[in-house]
Amino acid sequence: MSTQAEKQAASETPLQNPEVRERLRELPPSAKLVAKVLEDDAPLSQGQLAEESLLPDRTVRYALNRLEEADLVESRYSFRDARKQVYFLSE
Repeated sequence: MSTQAEKQAASETPLQNPEVRERLRELPPSAKLVAKVLEDDAPLSQGQLAEESLLPDRTVRYALNRLEEADLVESRYSFRDARKQVYFLSE
């Protein structure tokens, strides 16, 4: 049987992790917003992130670079369109 703590840890999103939150704290607001959008609707392309967050493409690109440098976001090529990358929060 699993304990309540194990169940809670299994359902915990990456942004609820104290270590992740500490790394995120040092990033700009745009990176925090992009991370929050990815928490709810991942994986998303850069264009989808711009649409969902209401941020300009350039700001989303900057936020994704900062999140990748902090090892908070990963990317892969889209299964629907191999020319695009999609982004998701690191586990």
